[in-house]
Amino acid sequence: MSKTISRLYNSHAEARAAVRDLEAAGLKHSDISILVSNADNAYDEKTKSFPDRDLDGTDDRAEGAAAGGGVGAAVGGAAGLLTGLGLIAIPGVGPVVAAGWLVATLTGAAAGGATGGIIGALSQQAGLSKEEAEVYSEGLRRGGAIVSAKVPDGDAARLQAVMDRSAVAVTDRMAAYRKSGWTTFSPTAKPYTRDEVIKERTLYR
Repeated sequence: MSKTISRLYNSHAEARAAVRDLEAAGLKHSDISILVSNADNAYDEKTKSFPDRDLDGTDDRAEGAAAGGGVGAAVGGAAGLLTGLGLIAIPGVGPVVAAGWLVATLTGAAAGGATGGIIGALSQQAGLSKEEAEVYSEGLRRGGAIVSAKVPDGDAARLQAVMDRSAVAVTDRMAAYRKSGWTTFSPTAKPYTRDEVIKERTLYR
């Protein structure tokens, strides 16, 4: 028997670290899905990578060259799930970098105009309640990332602890959204711009 665990992260760097930690802990990459907002254009589709891994606004390859290696040299060569990343568009969220088993559900919902869209996909496939799915979807829209993992029941506690290391406290995030006037995720909402995403992330550092 298995269960699905999902977590929300503030940025692609934290979500990708969680994916790598899950794979290092023994979870097959076919059991992991990742959805990352690309509102900040951090993903380079040509190289299939995130050149600015440390989120400082500068291509790490250039930084690495200037420093004689280091971070820039580590940008390429990702293994496992992260080699299968691709761009999809989600109504109300905008461009998303995605990989894994959840992608088929999302692309099918988007292409067919299925009721629920990302909310339906997250609540029906990713182990979230509808209320949680609303917050996760809004978090994705605002520049965040979602990791979902199908884990064996016997390993659930151990792998959940791995995912929790840098995950968002969803109850606190929902309270912050509501305090700012947010009520629910809307698939017709205007996607965030790069500047809006950068401003949003500064609120939670």
